Amino acid sequence: MATWVDGIQRSALPEGAHCVIETEIGPVALFNLGDAVVAIEDRCSHDGGELACGRLDGDEITCPRHGARFSLRSGMPLSPPAYEAIETFPVRECDGMLQIDIDG
Repeated sequence: MATWVDGIQRSALPEGAHCVIETEIGPVALFNLGDAVVAIEDRCSHDGGELACGRLDGDEITCPRHGARFSLRSGMPLSPPAYEAIETFPVRECDGMLQIDIDG
């Protein structure tokens, strides 16, 4: 069963921007990629560091600690030292509010 939690107003997340939302399962980062808004756990699978503050390149994020890259759409690792995926979450818009399914 889906557990939708409010994130941020869609109008407050312009294209190319991101934000981190605290949820009951931990921090979740939302990214506006232009054609989609995606949500990932804000934790590198390599060492547990924050990801949202890393370098964004299209739909890829680079961990600022050790340089592991991840797909924001699938969560799959794209380079070492990460070999495990990060969790991604479904996102929907409801009355202008971006919501995240934390059971996704």
